[in-house]
This record gives sequence, C-alpha cells and structure tokens, in this order.
Amino acid sequence: MGREDSHYRPGGSAEGGDEKPPVKPAAGRVPVPEAQVLRPQPPTPPSTPTAVNRSEANPSPAASPPPTPPRGTASGRAVAPGVAAPTSPAAGFGAAVPTSPAAGPGAAVPTSPAAASAAAVPTSPAAPATGSASVPVNPAPVAGGSAADTPKQPPVGVAPPPVGPAPRRRLPLVLAAALVFVLVAVGLVVTRPGPVGRWLGDAPTTPAATGAVESAPVAVLAAADAGAPSPSADGLRAALEPLVADTALGGRVNLAVADALTGEMLFDRGGGEGTVPASVTKLLTAVTVLTARGPGHRIPTRAVAGAQPGEVVLIGGGDPTLAADAKGFYPGAASLTNLADQVRTALGGAAPTSIVVDSSRYSGPVYGPGWDDDIPTGGFGGAITALMLDGARNNPKAGRGWAERVAEPDLVAGRAFAKLLGVPADAVRKGTAPPAPTEAAAATEPAGSRAPGTELGAVHSPPLIRLVDIMISESDNIVAEALARQVALARDRPASFVGAAAAMADVVSELALPADGLVLADGSGLSRNNLISPVLLTELLALAASPDRPELAAIFGGLPVGGWSGTLRDRYGAAPGTAAGAGVVRAKTGTLTRVHAIAGVVTTADGRLLTFAVLTDDVPPDGMEPARAALDRIAAALAGCGCR
Repeated sequence: MGREDSHYRPGGSAEGGDEKPPVKPAAGRVPVPEAQVLRPQPPTPPSTPTAVNRSEANPSPAASPPPTPPRGTASGRAVAPGVAAPTSPAAGFGAAVPTSPAAGPGAAVPTSPAAASAAAVPTSPAAPATGSASVPVNPAPVAGGSAADTPKQPPVGVAPPPVGPAPRRRLPLVLAAALVFVLVAVGLVVTRPGPVGRWLGDAPTTPAATGAVESAPVAVLAAADAGAPSPSADGLRAALEPLVADTALGGRVNLAVADALTGEMLFDRGGGEGTVPASVTKLLTAVTVLTARGPGHRIPTRAVAGAQPGEVVLIGGGDPTLAADAKGFYPGAASLTNLADQVRTALGGAAPTSIVVDSSRYSGPVYGPGWDDDIPTGGFGGAITALMLDGARNNPKAGRGWAERVAEPDLVAGRAFAKLLGVPADAVRKGTAPPAPTEAAAATEPAGSRAPGTELGAVHSPPLIRLVDIMISESDNIVAEALARQVALARDRPASFVGAAAAMADVVSELALPADGLVLADGSGLSRNNLISPVLLTELLALAASPDRPELAAIFGGLPVGGWSGTLRDRYGAAPGTAAGAGVVRAKTGTLTRVHAIAGVVTTADGRLLTFAVLTDDVPPDGMEPARAALDRIAAALAGCGCR
C-alpha cells in the first residue's frame, strides 16, 4: 500500500505510510497556501520583539524546535556576477519572510505586488489582492502634535478658571479611553511588531515615535551572494559520499548537485538515471504548464443553451478549484453561484428544466496508470474529471491533506448547479454541448429564447500562477493532474493521462532539458511508472531561477522551507545532523511506500546558491522516518559546508 505523502496535515502527522483520516478535520476553508506561515524566530535580546503571533492548527513544538538563525539562503533566480540580489518581481528568495501568490486569509505577512519593491517579502508577479489578509498599518505617533492638538491657554491678564474635582460622570469616559489605549497597544504588539513593519517596507521607526530602539530583524531568506565561491567536486564528494552510503536510503540512491548561477553540474552519483520521483514530479508539472500556458492563464467553466428547450449544459474546462459558492475549499475560486446568476439573466427569467453535464474536455481513464490500488479511495487522490467542485472533495470544509473524495465529481457539480437553478436532481444527466450557433441561426431565434450552443455565462479559475503555488505548497494531487492536462491542451494533445505525459515530455525537450531516463505517466507523482533523473531536476530548477525565463520563477513561491513551512515544517532540527538546513533548504518532497525524494535549492556556508535532487526508490517499507532524516542530512551538509 502506498501514499503520496507530500500533503502536510496539521497536528504533525506523518506525510505517508498507513495514515488514517483525522477524527475531527479542521472546519472551514483552509488558506492556500498556509504552508508559508512564518514560524517563530529564535530567541533574541529582551529589547527585540521575539515572535509574530499566528494561528497554527495542532502545533508540534517538541518535534520542531525553532531553527537557528540562517546565514542566508537562495535567491529566487540566478543573478549576474557582481549583483548582490535578484531584482525580478517574481523572485522567490532574497527576502526576510517567504510568502506565496496564493496567500489566503491565514497568511502571516501578505503583501501586494505594488509593495514588492519596497518590502523585503517575496511575492509573485501575478499575486492578487483577493483573499489576502491585510495587516493594519498603524501610523507612528507624532511627537509634539499639531497646533490643533495643543491645549488652549487663557488670554493674557485673565485668571485661569478654578481647578476643582472632576465630575463623577467623567470616570466612565476615562476608563473607556484607557481601555481603548490598552486595546490599541495590544493590537500594535500582536498584529504588527516593529520588525514586521520593516519587512513590509514601512518607514523606519525612531525612538521619538516608539520610545524604544529596535534591533534589525534576522533575515529568514537573505539574498544569495553571486560572488561567493562555488564548491568543488572533491569537496562535495568528501561531504556527501559518507551520507549517501547510509543504509536507511536503501539500495538505490541517485543524486545531483548543480550551481544555480551557472548551471554547471558540480556533483552527481547516478544523476542521469531515471528514478521514481513521487511528488517531486510536481516540479516538472509546474515548469511545463507555466511554459505552455503562461502564469496568467485562467481555466473557464461555461454554461450554454442545450439542444432541447429549457435545457442548460454545464461545460467543465478543467478547473479543479471550482466551488458551489463562496465557501469552497480554495479561496478565490470561481463559483457556480455566480454562473447560475449569469444564466438566469441570459434566459430573461425563463426557468431551466434540465441540466446536462459535459465533462468531455478530458478523455481516457479517470484514475492514473501505476497508481496504488488504494489511491482512488485513500483520500489523497480521486477521479480526474474536467468538471468538479473543491478538488473532488465530498466536504469543502475538510482539512488539508486527507479528504474523502466523490466517485463522480462531474455529476456532483451538475447537481449542485441544478439546485442553484431550481432544477430537480433527477433532471441532471451526462452529455455533450451542442456546437455554437452560427450568426444566421442565432438571428432567427424567437425573442427571449436562445439557440442551442449559445453561451449563457462563464466563470474562470484563479490564474495558473496561483494554482501552481497551491500544487507545490500543498502537494495537491488533483490540482497537479488538472495542470498536466492544461499542458496537453496547449500542445493539442488529448487531455488524458497519456496525452498529458506526452505533452509534458514535449515541453521538456523544447526547454532543452536533459530527457534521458524520463518516463511520465501522470502529473502528480502518484504513479510508480514515473521515472525522472536528478540531473533533469537540478537543471530544471536552475532554468526556473534564470532571468531568461521569468515566468518559471513562480515555482519557488510554494517551495517549503526547512524547519519553517509545508512538508518541511517539522524537519531540519529534530534529527541529528540536520539543523544546518533549517531556514536555508527550500525544496519539494515526495514519498510513496519505499520511495523518498527531495529536490530544491540550498545556500552553502559561503553563500553560493545550489540546486540539488536526491531520489531513492528502494527503501524498506517501514523505513520512512530514517530515510527522511538521511535525505535531510544530505541537504544540511550542502548548507553547512563550503565544500571547497
């Protein structure tokens, strides 16, 4: 039995193995991606604020001690020699606090693109304001005040009024004022401590404004040093070979390390061999869909007039985040409520009598080749159809990770749409939409009616840059399969598992990436038929960091940070030999039974940005935790040495 375990579940539960569904899943919508919530900083001198207040479901402090202050970490893309930090708006690194373009209401420090140049918080070029939590800006007190604020003095020569006891009725007002002052003070401390204000680009505070001098914040993800020396092959071999020999990694371990700035391969051990990648496949899915469709593409869901009077056809375009209403699982998703309103308007008040569900945009099987038998019902995968609600979840209020999925997502969506339009559930069936009418046919329709195929309304998904971020940060398998099919559609291939895999391989070749050993069967990594080489992953990451392909930098926004977020939240600290990676390793993980992988970016002790990938697919079935610790020691070794 296998689980694709890159789904972090609150409560510190294991990402894979024989997980069971939570007894009481978290209620309400889950901010996407919550994986970027800032973890508390290490202890600091008493004069410095020590933590950002945040909400975290079932924290596991014992399993995840706060990381030590990192030396600095990766830039979102390579920079030219002599340049201290990347300047692209899509940079995923080089900032104090990692954020994501899909940051939802739970995001700790959201920013907008307009503030990117002033703030030390990385954002995505298409980061929308919708769904982002805003941090109130509290203006600094004005020393001395204005003339209007100065108490008036009595005229010269006029005696001041006698001073007597204040009337008793003023006491409640004084208490109320004191209460307001206390609440404001608490808000300033809890909502926005001084360092956070500076991370967001506020003007520096002064002793005159605050009454206290604050030390500069510790950088969480500082800019990489383009002039830092690169590790040598001999240095890397000496540091890594003893760790690769760890028996916890099983009988087949392949890895590669490259310089992100130059793309030079620095070290590889079986780096060109195709290895089962598990969820690390999502990095390939992300790069290929951003190349094929572009970060701003939105997936439509349409309604058209059916072939029969009173018939409305709901056409799925492949949006996995579509919701019935504003309370869906994915914040900012398109809703059927909006679409139903458009249909009613287009029909001029005429009530529909039946709904046809058209999910023919996708073809082929709904479950992937090479998926373990328990994947369809195991809560991490589901039927892949062109029309679905909330990633095929049975309950949009289910927590992240494990969630019961419906067997026929397209019919469930059709029935929800019918309910909104007042159509009975038994009047919903599967079918296909009629072709769009010609102008002549539309002109002959009687007043108030619509020719078959006439569009009655449309809604659109969030931009792909947000869907990519959701896929990587949450390791969302359903979103991954939907994005893989977008690659197929963009390359005129069938939107199926086979067509998506072929289209992704086509794009890999277009990008001149090494395709030796590449075998693809799906876009999520649930399939054990997938084979990807570590060299392909390291070169893919270096390409995404390059200023030559700015649209690809979106993949870095969702990458978990060691000891801080996502699937790496509780790693890099507890296991011996891993602490050096806390805060400086940023990577995608992947796990199936016997398969463990990690690929991402890391900054050396000298400040050089590297890309790396370590894949192993022959680990004992019960060896998940030892294998993860062994992988983390390899990445931590890269972070902790200059390796020259």
